[in-house]
Amino acid sequence: MATTEIITLKQLCAELKLDPHECRERLRAAVRDAKKFPELAKTHKSRTPWQWVKGSAGEKEARDVIKG
Repeated sequence: MATTEIITLKQLCAELKLDPHECRERLRAAVRDAKKFPELAKTHKSRTPWQWVKGSAGEKEARDVIKG
C-alpha cells in the first residue's frame, strides 16, 4: 500500500524561502474566494494546519497563491 505524502505550509515556505506568516494571510484570503481557488476552499478546514497531499490540485493552488 502506497503512503500518501503530505506537504505542510512550513515545508513550502522553507522551499520557496518565504515568510510563513505572510503566506498564511494570502492563503486565508484565497480560501474565501472559492470561485478562483476551489481546491483550497474545499480542502482547508479552519483551525487546522495548512497541509496538502503532495502533487495534488490543492498543493498546486497553494503554491500559486503563495508565490503571488
